[in-house]
Order: sequence, then C-alpha cells, then structure tokens
Amino acid sequence: MSQLLCGLILCIVASNSADALPSCDLERSETSRVVSIVDGDTVVLQDGREVRLVGLQAPKLALGRPNFTDWPLAIEAREVLAALVKNEDVQLSYGGRREDRYGRLLAHLFLADGRWVQGAMIAKGMARVYSFPDNRSCVRDLLRLEEQARGMRRAIWDQSYYAVLPADEPHRLLTHLDSFQLVEGTVKRAALVRGRLYLNFGDDWRKDFTATIAPKHLRQFSDDLEVYRDARIRVRGWIKSYNGPEIVVTHPEQIEFLDGPGRAS
Repeated sequence: MSQLLCGLILCIVASNSADALPSCDLERSETSRVVSIVDGDTVVLQDGREVRLVGLQAPKLALGRPNFTDWPLAIEAREVLAALVKNEDVQLSYGGRREDRYGRLLAHLFLADGRWVQGAMIAKGMARVYSFPDNRSCVRDLLRLEEQARGMRRAIWDQSYYAVLPADEPHRLLTHLDSFQLVEGTVKRAALVRGRLYLNFGDDWRKDFTATIAPKHLRQFSDDLEVYRDARIRVRGWIKSYNGPEIVVTHPEQIEFLDGPGRAS
C-alpha cells in the first residue's frame, strides 16, 4: 500500500469532520453488511445487491472496459472506501430514485457509529459531488464538504486531472467532451430564448462556453435574469458541443454562486 494511501486512510479514521449527520431528510431503510468493493463509489452487500453511493462520483477504474484507463487515484479511492465499509454493517437511506438502469441501489450509507459514508469520501477529497434531478437529497451538504476539501487540496483536488476548468477557455473545454467537469467563470449574458435560459460566458455565443436550462427545468430557478448577469458561478455537468462547449443544467445544485449564497433557486 502506498504512503499516500496509508495517509488517506489514517486521515479518515482520525477525522471527525465527516462524522456529522447531513442536514437533509432521508428515509432510513434496512441494514446490511458490505462484503466487497467494486470501486470508489460502488459496493456489494451480503445478499449480492450492488449499491451505487448516490451524490458523488469517485475516480473511475477501468474494470475491464475496452479503451478505458484508470483515472488518477481510482485505486486509492476504492481502498479508502474499503477501509470505511468493508465487512461493516451499513444502514441504507434514500432521498430520491432508489435504483439506476443497471439495477444498482441508489442509497446513502451510514455506519453503525453514525458516520455518513458519502460525507467521509467527499471530505477526504476522494470524490466529486455528482447529482441528478431525481436524486438531489443532501447535495448541498456534500457541496460544502467538497469546497473544504478542494480548498485544502486533498487527494483528487491536488491532481490536475480534476481541476476546475476556466469558462473563458472554450478550446480547452472542447478537449473534455463527454466528460463530467466543473467549469467556473463570469456570466457575460443571460437570455431567455423560446423558454430556454442561456448563460453565456463569452462575447460570442457561437463558440464560447454556455450553460443552458430547458423550459421543463426552468421553474426550479430564478426567473430574474439580473441574478445571473455578471455573476461568478461554478457549473458542474457533462461537457457537450453545441455552438461551442455546453453544459445542460437540470437542477439548481449544478450551479454554485461564488460571490455569495446560491441564488439560482
């Protein structure tokens, strides 16, 4: 085991920062034992069911997939999760959709001593916050923990692979197509076009980075365009290409206002 990995595990064992319960409401469910670890965000229970830790994305392992290589710190993330939960009883808790398309449970996990597994992984910099419109519970708690971990340059946040990308470098963003990224910059223009909100981060909407919100999701956001104009924000999501790099936003937790409290919802 590498010196880095030993340090990460000891940090988790010794730290109280991730022990606090989340402030969100969850439906507590059954307790089961974790018997094996797939990767940094997926475990197998004693009855054979897999649980995908909802609310985060850990560095990915190739796991036999063709043309896929391990992301930096993927092995370490799996070992840190193993140190937390392998051969331990965990209580499954739910705050949204309970199962993904692969049949995995989508749950928050709590150890017998009350520790929140998602909070521990995020606090130690072993995962990024990753949410869905139908599974948003506890995301704001996780975002606060991620901010602290990033500020301390813990684990993945000390790796250029996971760096927050600048919105004013669209050519750089296009090299990350079809990947999950955090993008940060100042909104130059906010516009509603046929019910869709466009947040443009450059002067040329045909090539600069844009965050878009479809009409069906817009009711969750402020309809005051002045909220967004000249705001410095961080957007997280999948980079696509449509008149330059784009992230499609489906729920408020994907947008963080960096100069004050979140004003998107």
